[in-house]
Amino acid sequence: MKRKDILTPIGIFLGLTMVLFGIYTNGGFGGVSSFVQASSILVVLGGLLGAILINFSLKDLKLTLRVFKEAFNTESYDLKELIRLFVGLSEKARREGLLALENEVDEVEDPYIRKGVLLAIDGIEPEVINDIMNAEIVAMEERHQRGRAIFQKAGEYAPAWGMIGTLIGLVLMLNNLSNPETIGPSMAVALLTTFYGTLLANLVFNPLAGKLENKTDEEIFLKQVVIEGVIGVQSGQNPKILEEKLSAFLSNEERNDLEKDEEEDVEEEQQFAGESVNGL
Repeated sequence: MKRKDILTPIGIFLGLTMVLFGIYTNGGFGGVSSFVQASSILVVLGGLLGAILINFSLKDLKLTLRVFKEAFNTESYDLKELIRLFVGLSEKARREGLLALENEVDEVEDPYIRKGVLLAIDGIEPEVINDIMNAEIVAMEERHQRGRAIFQKAGEYAPAWGMIGTLIGLVLMLNNLSNPETIGPSMAVALLTTFYGTLLANLVFNPLAGKLENKTDEEIFLKQVVIEGVIGVQSGQNPKILEEKLSAFLSNEERNDLEKDEEEDVEEEQQFAGESVNGL
């Protein structure tokens, strides 16, 4: 289930706010305005855009907006619920057979889980299921890598174009040392382009690429849990053994929470059974 990831915009806003606050406390509004230089912005953004267009194909560029949106979304996964799902499927498969899981598959929203369970129902060998589902992980990882490559490259190019702007400003300044009025604007271009390039790289592009990479790692981790669960169901593992196996993916805190939930479920079942007996 996707929801908005507020940490990404908060992080960008907080970083930019702290930079502006630092400038304002030392120079007031005049200090802030002195950091706005149109020519510096054009050098960095124009050069950066040109480098990106050279480096990537049109197909890759079309992915940029969609990938950018992904950095502001987060997928809510509950690993404990995932384990309960496979334990339930294992129990039903052992009681009624794998074909009985066809009705359960329709209620599963995640297409990757659904695909794995359908492969198990079809009687595919565990090794083959493992190969098929791992191949999908590899393909997903490659797609994600291509998607975030633009942000990674932008993080590399932005400081470089800032330095190019600095060289432009220094050349202009050195060519006009006889005219003191041009030294200030030339130095502004020289210093501000480096500032803009470094700020974009370290507050926007590199953090976004890192966020996307972390999301990929998390998705791969969860898919590995799914593979173990599907193979456990297909091979007819004891539900308790399967639960112990999948619990290895949990942290100690999550494992304790899962055990507490199970104890509460047992107590509720015992209480319900006792009330039923008393009712009779």
